[in-house]
Amino acid sequence: MGRTKLSDIAKALELSKTTISKVLNGYPDVNALTRKRVLDYIKEVGFEANTQASFLRTKETKTVALILPQISHDFFNSILEGMLKIAQQTEYTFYVACSNESYELETKLISKFLKRNVDAIFLSISRETRNFDHLRAIHEEGKILVLYDKIEKTIDCPKIIIDDRKASFTATEHLIKKGCRKILHFRGGFLPQISIDRYLGYRDALDKYDIPFDKERIFICENANEKDGFFAAKKALESGIDFDGLFTISDLLAIGAIQFFKKNKIQVPEDISVVGFSNWKLSSFTYPTITTVDQPGNLMGEKIFQTFLTEKSLKKQGLDPENREIKLPSKLIIRESS
Repeated sequence: MGRTKLSDIAKALELSKTTISKVLNGYPDVNALTRKRVLDYIKEVGFEANTQASFLRTKETKTVALILPQISHDFFNSILEGMLKIAQQTEYTFYVACSNESYELETKLISKFLKRNVDAIFLSISRETRNFDHLRAIHEEGKILVLYDKIEKTIDCPKIIIDDRKASFTATEHLIKKGCRKILHFRGGFLPQISIDRYLGYRDALDKYDIPFDKERIFICENANEKDGFFAAKKALESGIDFDGLFTISDLLAIGAIQFFKKNKIQVPEDISVVGFSNWKLSSFTYPTITTVDQPGNLMGEKIFQTFLTEKSLKKQGLDPENREIKLPSKLIIRESS
């Protein structure tokens, strides 16, 4: 029996080749029942797209690359899951790599994927990244770039994020409404953008409730991990400043801080209320469980791939990349730590 063709599938299902192609390419304008019929039939007959023929026809390799800044990370893993949920229903081959928060490795990965002629690169920039020429090179090569989570505002491309400033305002406001007036903030470095926005959200909440800002209550935690949280809490205690609340830019910072507080007989939430960020699975199993901002990782992953398909359509029309921020909803999960 010969190779199953697109026209064979269309004939068997009494659908147009255009509809079959849209399903294979993940276009959203196909109803769910039709999509399921096509995908079920493709699986039944063992259809595989002829990627070489497709490249000669469209100049597309049907490959895309996702670069994660960290691999052992609940939020980034959920982004990967969400993206695969959409991408695996298409004929795209998927590369996944990790920069390990290294600028040098990030640039090498992008160069490698461009040499492989991928159609698109999806990137959350590393914590070390300060120069963005390698991102501009993606456009120069005629490829699609979608930034997510940790972004650079000066690059013209779609950016999938949550409203970090608003989410951080809500987190800090929660502490204020619980009676906290002397709130510590464990922030990231002066880049990336999420560190800036979460700091600004903290400041916004203080301003709204007429709480004086005190720079002595701000601690920079470049790695945003448990060790940073532990030592920032230690510095806060040793400094002699008063505090009754803590907002951290990651759950790992909150976990490290709580470990220090326990060791020094500081009760959470009786002596200090704590709010983290990201809603790692671990945050619901600690003692006390941690109040945190929930980020919709699965939804972000889906939206990244859907945005790529939109950009691909614009590119075919000869249009420039859409320089827009797509902000996804987040919510505060209130637990024992506050």
